[in-house]
Amino acid sequence: MWYFDSPHIVYGEDARCVLETVEGRRAFIVTDPTMVRLGFVDEVRRRLESAGLEVAVFSEVEPEPSLQTAVRGAEAMRAFEPDWIVGLGGGSCLDAAKAMWIMYERPDVTPDSINPFDTYHLRQKARLITIPTTSGTGSEVTWAIVLTDTAEQRKLGLGTRECVADIAIVDPYFVQGMPARLTADTGMDALTHAFEAYVNTWHNDFSDGLALQAIKLIFTYLPRAYRDGKDMEAREHMHNAATIAGLACSNSLFALAHSLGHSLGALFHIPHGRAVGLFLPYTIEYSAPSGAARYADIARFLGLPADDEETAAWALSARVRQLMHEIDQPQSIAVLGIARADFDAQLEALVDRAESDSQTVTSPRVPDRGEFARLFVYAYEGRPIDF
Repeated sequence: MWYFDSPHIVYGEDARCVLETVEGRRAFIVTDPTMVRLGFVDEVRRRLESAGLEVAVFSEVEPEPSLQTAVRGAEAMRAFEPDWIVGLGGGSCLDAAKAMWIMYERPDVTPDSINPFDTYHLRQKARLITIPTTSGTGSEVTWAIVLTDTAEQRKLGLGTRECVADIAIVDPYFVQGMPARLTADTGMDALTHAFEAYVNTWHNDFSDGLALQAIKLIFTYLPRAYRDGKDMEAREHMHNAATIAGLACSNSLFALAHSLGHSLGALFHIPHGRAVGLFLPYTIEYSAPSGAARYADIARFLGLPADDEETAAWALSARVRQLMHEIDQPQSIAVLGIARADFDAQLEALVDRAESDSQTVTSPRVPDRGEFARLFVYAYEGRPIDF
């Protein structure tokens, strides 16, 4: 038995107008200072107030939000007592909003304890609206929550199916000015979600088609969105693709690129999308010998050579590397500016974190400790995987 979960999704030009139809008393916006500066908070506030809601704003969410930030936000919610919570921003803001919502409903819960096996009985106090302002994380439609334990320098993969949003608003208005570098980073995040949703061992009929369509859209529109941020056709398709990829991975799971990326990102403070995207071609090459990753399906869908699994994997790896070149993404850890001595000093810690990451167990090929170390070294040096 398995499940398929999705918010009510409102998408396309002017999707944000649905905020004017929300019925309630108070709305609490969870966001960051950039969203305030760009005027997005005022845009959302104005539409909520036109619906008759009193609005409060928590704008302290940092990139890779910490456990402490989630606790502060929940305390502010309890003081305001909203019946709607609105996550506005990139994945960090949306993940923080989910965690704060759970603690608002359940004051006895600590953020690091949120898990898919407990029951939280959400929606007794409030419901959740998510509004993404990047085209990558898919957090607007997922039940995953990624928070950072700053003391342990570890990213925590948390979540519960109960925290899937009630409404996701996917409006290209919020991404029309996204910088090229952020476009590339978040686009690679979405591509990695789609690939791993299709190849992980929990793949299923319901998520497969979503994953394939997201992959196709991203290969088609990400270079255009990167080159011309005002290309609104490309922006809209990329925004949709990120949400579609989020639905796919939320109803399937992730795989090895996320294990490696989480580890690198936590220890060296690399943006999430850049980190997981960097590892995608390496993990395609590594997973191919398993014969279980279904790369031939993806290659055929894209019109690439697919005579057998290995041929397809190498064709896909080359295509991903080509895309990364087109959008100026780093293709090795060294290119990130991490000194070899610093990398070597943290190699054991990198392996520790990747080995214990929850995404490892659903990978089509699971490394042992020595292979984890080799994967990191090969990725540092930019070498194709030959083991």
